[in-house]
Amino acid sequence: MEQSYDPVLDNLPSEKKQEYWDAAFGLQKVDGLRPSEYMINLAVEHIAGRKSYYEISEEVDHYYSENPEAKIKGSDLEADKVSKAIYAILSDESFRFDIPTFKSYHRRLFQDLGNDDLFHPGEFRTVNITKKEYILGGDTVQYQDFSMLEETLKYDFSEEQQQDYLKKTDLEKVERISDFTSRIWQVHPFREGNTRTTAIFIEKYLRSLGYKIDNEQFSLHSDYFRNALVRANYNNIPNNIERTNKYLKKFFENLLFGADHELNIDEQKI
Repeated sequence: MEQSYDPVLDNLPSEKKQEYWDAAFGLQKVDGLRPSEYMINLAVEHIAGRKSYYEISEEVDHYYSENPEAKIKGSDLEADKVSKAIYAILSDESFRFDIPTFKSYHRRLFQDLGNDDLFHPGEFRTVNITKKEYILGGDTVQYQDFSMLEETLKYDFSEEQQQDYLKKTDLEKVERISDFTSRIWQVHPFREGNTRTTAIFIEKYLRSLGYKIDNEQFSLHSDYFRNALVRANYNNIPNNIERTNKYLKKFFENLLFGADHELNIDEQKI
């Protein structure tokens, strides 16, 4: 196969390629997924410079089109195709802080998975949803009503654009970014894939502000990140449980400022 190199995707140092692939693979854990060994081996080839991103992308697409038995295991297919999309987005330095960009990331992440009656990549959901959470003992977060998705996100984005991070202490920065991340996740504008889309958007946003992101946090602790979002949006007053950002703040202190908080999922359970 003739190689077709992309300077954005292929000319990164091997250490940066490794970092982005690790983050892409790690983020699949938020939905209980993991990439196939086939995809992991292709990423190794790309990191080593033996194959271009275009080549491995073509190969994984061909693999699933030619191997029906592999395609049946949809979790592998989703993890593999979403992982390569995450790598591409993280490798690109371009970014714009707006809702169309947020929607475009969702479309890019999930467009290879196709559509059904409820799931349309890049489009907001048209039904209300609930999701049982094991850290809540099977209860669910109350997500935004589908009729108010656009309006709510516009408010959240507008409020964030008014923030002056230069005037904030590090603690205030962590509190603010935790709050913004929690709020756009609670909207849950898409039928599926909200946590991965939110994580990618927030990382790109923080990088646009000049932060150096410790992607090891996403590669190793993406499940902690998702559970932190759950706990930041769950109230059960009769059982003396209030929403809390303390887990998100620990995650972002590690991510942005090199803190060394232990991120233990067990502490998040109610």
